[in-house]
Amino acid sequence: MRVEAGLRVTPGLLIPPGELSWRFSRASGPGGQGVNTTDSRVELTFDVANSGALNADQRDRVLQRLGSRLVDGRVTVVATEHRSQLRNRDAAAVRLAQLLRSALAPPARLRRPTAPTPGSRRRRLEAKTRRAQIKTMRRPPTD
Repeated sequence: MRVEAGLRVTPGLLIPPGELSWRFSRASGPGGQGVNTTDSRVELTFDVANSGALNADQRDRVLQRLGSRLVDGRVTVVATEHRSQLRNRDAAAVRLAQLLRSALAPPARLRRPTAPTPGSRRRRLEAKTRRAQIKTMRRPPTD
């Protein structure tokens, strides 16, 4: 996912590249001789609280849902799974877009509990009566 033109979160939401902050550092793990010289670890930070790309409702929803992940109103994702910086950049962008997409999703409809129907109540009581009769028949006779 190339983000030169911005980060596409939803069809109607594009985060401009100026609102994304990239940081690169050396990653631990596999990579051979290049691991000590290549800055392949990628941190992508997005300032949710001061973003112009989000409207007020979207900003409030993201701040509320990602509250535990935010530091000073910013959300950060890290990618270190690939050996190349370019692939880690793509992975971080995909991860941030996915995180924001799930935070922006509308809340699930609340389940409204319903009362059992008269037929289901009757069937339940009949089943309980049948079970009781079966268990009574299993007892030894009382003469």
